[in-house]
Amino acid sequence: MSNKQPNVILIMTDQQRYDTLNVLGARYMQTPHLDRLGTEGAILTNCFCAAPSCVPSRASLFTGRYPHSTGIYHNWSPWGDSWVKYFRDAGYHTVNIGKMHTVPFDAPCGFDQRVIVENKDRPLRLNRPHGGFYDEWDKFLANNGVRKPSRETYRAEHPEYETALGAYKWQLDERYHPDVFVGNNALWFLEQRQSESPLFMVIGFPGPHPPYDPPRRFIDLYKDADIPVPQVTEEELANQPPPHALYRQEMIRGNHDAVRWCEHPSPDQLRRLRASYAANVTLIDEMIGKILATLQKRGYLDDAIVVFTSDHGDCLGDHGHIQKWMMYDCVTRVPLILWSPSRVPRGRTVGALLQQMDLAPTLFEFAGLNLQENWEAESFTPLLSSDDGGREFVFAEHTADNILKRVSFVTMVRNREFKLVHYLDADYGELYDLRADPAETRNLWNSPEYATTKRTLLDALCDWRVRSSLEMP
Repeated sequence: MSNKQPNVILIMTDQQRYDTLNVLGARYMQTPHLDRLGTEGAILTNCFCAAPSCVPSRASLFTGRYPHSTGIYHNWSPWGDSWVKYFRDAGYHTVNIGKMHTVPFDAPCGFDQRVIVENKDRPLRLNRPHGGFYDEWDKFLANNGVRKPSRETYRAEHPEYETALGAYKWQLDERYHPDVFVGNNALWFLEQRQSESPLFMVIGFPGPHPPYDPPRRFIDLYKDADIPVPQVTEEELANQPPPHALYRQEMIRGNHDAVRWCEHPSPDQLRRLRASYAANVTLIDEMIGKILATLQKRGYLDDAIVVFTSDHGDCLGDHGHIQKWMMYDCVTRVPLILWSPSRVPRGRTVGALLQQMDLAPTLFEFAGLNLQENWEAESFTPLLSSDDGGREFVFAEHTADNILKRVSFVTMVRNREFKLVHYLDADYGELYDLRADPAETRNLWNSPEYATTKRTLLDALCDWRVRSSLEMP
């Protein structure tokens, strides 16, 4: 391992499923640059976020602690501090370009400088008593005389708004697309930077979070692709906990992120939705390819760690749902690729269970920084050279918010064989036998045959929370 301080480049997307990279088995996907990172580095196939929505998931990743320890439970929870400051204190130039989803949006979060780009659609009024917050993409569009696409414009102007499920063709020049804007800003920064300090850089792409609105040339790439489309049965829907039906109705009635969901989307609707989502991923992959080429040209990859991940996934019609907030694997399981030729074995696949926050102490070790106390994150460095280890259980948490309603607290516990989802103060829940039912379509919560398994997972959940309360300040 090198004794120098390596450059660290962390690339994050928003709301990208783990099964949307060709290198991870999605053969219809066109993701050559991310595939290259995976082929040349390590792929961690069982990585789970700590919360099924943006803010609490990102806060856990950047603090090394679970939501119940950070107190950051949903998308309106304030947060703005992170372990990035320790890289800054160690002499790194810490830079964020794109989405971090801090609350407020312009919290320093340990960075020397930030180019803030937030949600593609949502009005940015969080914690702003005197008006909206305008990020750098807002300003770019305004300075070019361009009206920002949003739920209001799609609802008013798109002829298929009621049936599109949030999938639209980008109507403006590509340079105005938020993922292109973030990528181009990262390229400009890397070309202009003159500092000799090691670089810690987080590039946060806003996509493929809805609206699912890639430019036409990317949509055309998937015109004839064999894209899997979910088939949801009435039996599965009937066995879901009551909050699921309420959430589904909220997405049908609402206008969240320019998505108008429907009770029974057709196969053609779902294929169009998934093709648009895939096309947005390919757009981001193209920008990542340009970023990697510029990093190479400027010498940043001579000694570097490159990480790719996302904050959570998207149901995309699985289980009858759209977007996130649910505890299914399509939401809580995230892609994670680690590339560093001098530190990471080429072509390594790690199947052990991990919490996404475990990335933090791993990066600290690679950079030669002292690990911080009172973290619930655990380094997975040993797993890069051994098949032994990993977590016995992974967890995720969430409270009610403006979308997920009529729940008080929802907790997931998962091992390699089973998953349990606990709803506080409720006699219902979710239990899945992942060996027999990896798609999580048969809820076994009330099955007497699985009573012992259910009790074991509930005990594991209790032990985890008690242990956390003892170890965390």
